[in-house]
Amino acid sequence: MTSGTTPEQALDLTAHEQGALLRSGAFTARALADATLARVRAQEPALNAYITLMDEEARQQADAADLRLRAGDAAPLTGVPVGIKDLISTRGVQTTAASRMLTGFRPIVDATVTRKLREAGAVFIGKTNLDEFAMGSSTEHSAFGATKNPWDLERVPGGSSGGSAATVAARGVALALGTDTGGSIRQPAALCGILGLKPTYGRVSRFGVIAFASSLEQVGPFARDAEDLALLLGTIAGHDAMDATTAPAPVPDYAATLGRGLDGLRVGVPREFFVDGMEPGVREAVERAIEVFAAQGAIIDRDVSLPSVAAALPVYYIIAPSEASANLARYDGVKYGYHYESDSMWNEMEQSRGRGFGDEVKRRIMIGTYALSAGYYDAYYLKAQKVRTLIRREFERAFATHDLLLTPTSPNVAFRIGEKIGDPVAMYLNDLCTIPVNIAGNPAVSIPCGFSEGLPVGLQLISGMFEEGALLRAAQAYGSATDWHRRAPEATREGASS
Repeated sequence: MTSGTTPEQALDLTAHEQGALLRSGAFTARALADATLARVRAQEPALNAYITLMDEEARQQADAADLRLRAGDAAPLTGVPVGIKDLISTRGVQTTAASRMLTGFRPIVDATVTRKLREAGAVFIGKTNLDEFAMGSSTEHSAFGATKNPWDLERVPGGSSGGSAATVAARGVALALGTDTGGSIRQPAALCGILGLKPTYGRVSRFGVIAFASSLEQVGPFARDAEDLALLLGTIAGHDAMDATTAPAPVPDYAATLGRGLDGLRVGVPREFFVDGMEPGVREAVERAIEVFAAQGAIIDRDVSLPSVAAALPVYYIIAPSEASANLARYDGVKYGYHYESDSMWNEMEQSRGRGFGDEVKRRIMIGTYALSAGYYDAYYLKAQKVRTLIRREFERAFATHDLLLTPTSPNVAFRIGEKIGDPVAMYLNDLCTIPVNIAGNPAVSIPCGFSEGLPVGLQLISGMFEEGALLRAAQAYGSATDWHRRAPEATREGASS
């Protein structure tokens, strides 16, 4: 990085490097925004990572950032471009949740995380694509078409935050926000070869985030190195009076945790996460990562077991659809969103929901409604909550003697578009390694740890509640000892033909 770096060259840098160049006067925030929009537009026919590009808003924000920079503003995100998952409300800008049901919906207020980014001087490039209402693992379940993986345009980027992961991996933006309900940040981060962090439940406000499963989901950052993760997490984290589920715990200086290395960290490797059917190349990459951790001084313990996590997948697919059926009851075609005209109120509601929701959303609403129905609540939902408690307690016991748990993020690399779309169970199995963390509420990060058949492999690190600093410390140390996070998908760097 030099003072002669152009805005176009800066697109390949990290957010903290871009911020340093902006503060040095190497170029303006407006020039960086224009370069970012140009690259993203060149990539979009191939990637389909965005639902809405915010050209006018981005340039206005960039001009405001330039005024702040000229006044001596040293905030690290001032003028830095960011992508925002289209599940997160942006004042006056269409927010769709990738659903026909919300096409044209323009929130009158920002989500808390969006507001915090505005106050930090960030520049919003656009709203990124996702699985409809965040229900999916491939970003194929979108009313606006599937997002492609920048490493192979015939493969999925993961989901549900696939648009955010794809644009960060393709060097469209250096930072993006996603949400994680069962792995929707970590799994696409793994499949796209970048970093993605799910914070502790309650660490980041969910106010203004379109709800799917309220007891499971969290907003979190995508980035290409640990320093950027720390920067973005520190910006959005903290208690919020508008969200009663946020914790009053103070937000630490995450940057201060970096640079401490792996020496002395107690790292457990729970056997239940190395599932049957895991691709050999994924297992090999994770095993090599364990060797790196050991060589850097981490204390590896392979005698760790969390037996109840085997039940996490069925528990999730009772709790999450049950909460979805309650949250999505508000979309009735009457107050806002898609509306089907009819001479009958009941037919209007039925047709609005039937035509407005996609197949996967309707499937989960029906599962959840059944699980909550009279005569089945105790047998399904209540029992799932009891097993959830067992899973949480097993994590608590593990972190009484370990600083981190180390697992694969996904049992496979990115699969081909259409390969699993007709088999919901096969699709759900992609989240085997990530769902237990949401059930328990712990934080976790996915970091690149190698390649299998030319496609990225992700390593998942899990920590105790509100111990995101330990995750960032380990992610930064591992990144310093390897170069996987620096690899870039060349095909989409300057745009690609579809």
